[in-house]
Amino acid sequence: MTSNSRPNVLVRLWLGFWRGLTAFRMAVFNILFLILLALVIRVLFFSSDEILVDERTTLVIAPEGLIVEEYTGTPMERAINEALGQETPETRLRDILAALDYAAEDDRIVQVLVRTDELWGVAPGMQTELADAFAEFRESGKQVVAHGGMMMQGHYMLASMADEIWLDRDGLLLFEGYGRYRQYYAEGLDKLDVDVNLFRVGEFKSAMEPFIRNDMSEADRRASQAWLGELWQSWLDQVALHRGLPVEVLVDLTENFSDAVEAADGDIAAMALDRGLVDRLVNRPEVRAELANRGASDPERGFRQIDFETYVNASREWHPRADRVGIVVAQGAITEGDQPPGTIGSASTSRLLREAARDERIKAVVLRVDSGGGSAFASEMIRSEMMALREAGKPVIVSMGNVAASGGYWIAMGADEVWAYPTTLTGSIGIFGFFPTFQDTLARIGIHTDGVGTTPLSGALRADRALQEPARRLLQSFIEHGYQEFISLVAEYRRMSLEQVDEVAQGRVWSGQQAQQRGLVDQLGTLDQAIASAARSAGIGEDYEVDYVERQLTPFEQFFVDMSAASIRMAGIDTTLGVAAWLPGDFGRQLIDDLRLVFSQAQSGRPGVMAHCLCEAPR
Repeated sequence: MTSNSRPNVLVRLWLGFWRGLTAFRMAVFNILFLILLALVIRVLFFSSDEILVDERTTLVIAPEGLIVEEYTGTPMERAINEALGQETPETRLRDILAALDYAAEDDRIVQVLVRTDELWGVAPGMQTELADAFAEFRESGKQVVAHGGMMMQGHYMLASMADEIWLDRDGLLLFEGYGRYRQYYAEGLDKLDVDVNLFRVGEFKSAMEPFIRNDMSEADRRASQAWLGELWQSWLDQVALHRGLPVEVLVDLTENFSDAVEAADGDIAAMALDRGLVDRLVNRPEVRAELANRGASDPERGFRQIDFETYVNASREWHPRADRVGIVVAQGAITEGDQPPGTIGSASTSRLLREAARDERIKAVVLRVDSGGGSAFASEMIRSEMMALREAGKPVIVSMGNVAASGGYWIAMGADEVWAYPTTLTGSIGIFGFFPTFQDTLARIGIHTDGVGTTPLSGALRADRALQEPARRLLQSFIEHGYQEFISLVAEYRRMSLEQVDEVAQGRVWSGQQAQQRGLVDQLGTLDQAIASAARSAGIGEDYEVDYVERQLTPFEQFFVDMSAASIRMAGIDTTLGVAAWLPGDFGRQLIDDLRLVFSQAQSGRPGVMAHCLCEAPR
């Protein structure tokens, strides 16, 4: 072969492919760079932070997804997920409350429209908070109108807080009542030869029953019926009060809903109007025309309006008063280590409590708890940090949200005062350990584990070996000690005897009303009332700021959050499906969560020692 001979065909094909790939890669990066540059120029030179609110404007409150205490995930994660279409819609409770508070005193706002169509539901605890806020707003004399095309009981509860409820002419209204249903896996796990290995204390500690039973136990059934019944009665009472209807009328309707619809020849909207559940049946153009008539018209959107989140950002004013009440939000499952917002991390939540202790402007702290519990060890770490905050001379008030049970109740022990809604789910004072093993499952496919160790506990906590008696005794003893520690904490800080605590403990879930009657909480009321109590405890009167203690974004993170969503959308990246998207509704989410719990404990190589009720507030 001569030195100037051409490469063979395979080499030429490879070189051509490589050059084409390099050119394509450079083109993609150049396009992304130009998009990013255009966005930077827009942000720096053409954007304006000033938001003008014109006279006779309608404030539109249209919550999306779940109403939460704080957004789930870091701001960067949320920006990326939103751009990719993978976010779970969420609306912060504090933003709705702030919008109503500002609008009551703002002469430019003449009325409020509540749109319910994008809402997923309202948990009973937040119903109390929202009802109080809407009642205060209506004292300003301004009208509140609620409108929707489909209203389930959570949507309708929110709508009932308005002066008028408007339903689409072909709309749907349905009250199912509250229920607690879930899957039970015992037979399926038996078929897979999985050993569950559950250790628990408490007659009513039913959190892990689905892994050892095929149906609900009688004890769990009795306890669930008790708190569900109280929450449902609260729903009936509040709706009846808001709508000026006798409770008996609502009870009769909810128990004979199908008969009422049949009597109206299937026209649910007409039935709702006839029974006084709604005030008007309207279509969308009629809604726009009526709101324009009551407020002001707008050539593009029908009536002059501003959404509540934009309005809050435009209205928020910072008054640098010397005294502040800090709020630390503890929302989600309690786990160890650093966790993003929406999950309670022993390290991350403790860091916020220490930050509140160091801030000399913060004179008192409200720990806002919305959690069914989690790791017992992480719960105690957070509680210890709260006690250190108290020892630093700052009062700590716990305000319970929708749920503050098991580990969520544990971290409240030691607070100066514990507040709850009447419908908060709390208690569940109990503890369990869980460690599944898969040795028989592996044996079915010909995989076996064998070896030697130096002590009876060597290799005892391997997911591929059967749990032996020494390890079983150790774990059961440890769980029983954890239960005694839990009820001892409750006895100490609730000023009860161990026998009194044990009587109301045993893992049983109570409503906030029931918990107060049994001495487990001090006061029933809203977050604002808990904040006012914290201020009184600190002796700072009524002239104070409320400051949410949260992790602050770095300048780069803030820049990324401001720009990433728009840039990804402009780049044309499509959405993808989640792992459980093909599964129907709550079933898919619950199945994935349950499987994650099983395999996370097996993978960790240690038993899960949990103070968790695995209960959710109905919506």
